[in-house]
Amino acid sequence: MSEEMKQCPKCNSPYGYAMGEETYACPECGNEWNPNEVEEEAGLKVLDANGNVLQDGDSVVVIKDLPVKGAPKPVKAGTKVKNIRLTDGDHNIDCKIDGFGSMGLKSEFVRKA
Repeated sequence: MSEEMKQCPKCNSPYGYAMGEETYACPECGNEWNPNEVEEEAGLKVLDANGNVLQDGDSVVVIKDLPVKGAPKPVKAGTKVKNIRLTDGDHNIDCKIDGFGSMGLKSEFVRKA
């Protein structure tokens, strides 16, 4: 077995160890992976309403009025949002919108600017 350690793709632990020819395991989260397959699937793939791939730092435009809980007015269609961050979960875009502050958006309600 190889003494080489690889970073876990799930928790980013640097202590992933070889279990066999092509399998690695993480002692911290218990994840097992094949590094050859992970390199192909690496990264979060988020699509906008038109099917374009979004990346961290992109600018997007809101395509419909979005009501905001606790705010007196909605985020209007056509609002441009700069420097987005992609996350896992239901609301997969973290951003700051002028007049509203930090919030999460669903990628299906935005298009790439």
